[in-house]
Amino acid sequence: MSEPVLVLDQASKRFGTRQALDRLSVSVPQGTVWGLIGPNGAGKSTSFSLLCGYLRPTSGRVRVLGRDPRVPGGLKGVVGVLPQDAALPGYLPVGPLLTYLGQLSGLERPEREARVALERVGLSDVWDVPPAALSHGMGRRVGLAQALLGDPPVVLLDEPTSGLDPKVAAEVRALVARMRGRATVLVSSHNLPELEALCDGAAILDHGRLLQAGSMAELTARSAEFRIQVARGDIPVAALRALSGVGDVTLRPDGLLIVVLDPKAESPDAVLSATLRLLLDAGVQVTGVSQGQSLESRVLALT
Repeated sequence: MSEPVLVLDQASKRFGTRQALDRLSVSVPQGTVWGLIGPNGAGKSTSFSLLCGYLRPTSGRVRVLGRDPRVPGGLKGVVGVLPQDAALPGYLPVGPLLTYLGQLSGLERPEREARVALERVGLSDVWDVPPAALSHGMGRRVGLAQALLGDPPVVLLDEPTSGLDPKVAAEVRALVARMRGRATVLVSSHNLPELEALCDGAAILDHGRLLQAGSMAELTARSAEFRIQVARGDIPVAALRALSGVGDVTLRPDGLLIVVLDPKAESPDAVLSATLRLLLDAGVQVTGVSQGQSLESRVLALT
């Protein structure tokens, strides 16, 4: 894996007597889309603020592209940020506003970059529109365009699809997916199915502490187990356990068959094929197959 671009190393943050972050260590590899997950109060917004340089850690170390975010101008032009509750100022229309923000970021051709960013979020036609005249969803997309000004190598997105209709949310997810390899993206969201489909990996937080971090395959145990939903039929559990590559088999009362792979299994796909063949030969009706468990199930089990 490549060198980490975003690093929180034993980072702690206190607000008076409240411990918002407690020795949090998270590293995000270059060119990946990474999720930051947790309930309200888990420390996600505080982590974002440390990475942006808005806050200084009480203890520990924070680095973005090897730089200290608190050094004045250290992240100028290299980090794009979409805060969760970002509000667009109303003193300029959208296009001139983004142009002005591009000038503040030191972009060489701020107006051109503003037009490119609006085109990327599908809002080329709002250049002369005052922010107050935008719907919530359109305002959110303009905020995303602001974060993408100049195509920065690091992008931090807090609830990027919040309040968007399903079609526009899908377009935003596709835009973020296209950034993979071009930029390092950290996404915070309560939409766990969205993060599972979008992210290469994630960190799960609760009460300011790291519960688990890793690739999405590791978090959901995709390479360690698969689940088969059974409608009816007698499950030959003993025969399944005897299959090569199977470590254990559990049948739940709701008809969910959980097959845990032997760590030495060379081909999980071959094990799945053999399992399904055995079930079908036994007259068992299978209605669904999935690898691992959902990210939502994993988060609920941890938090």
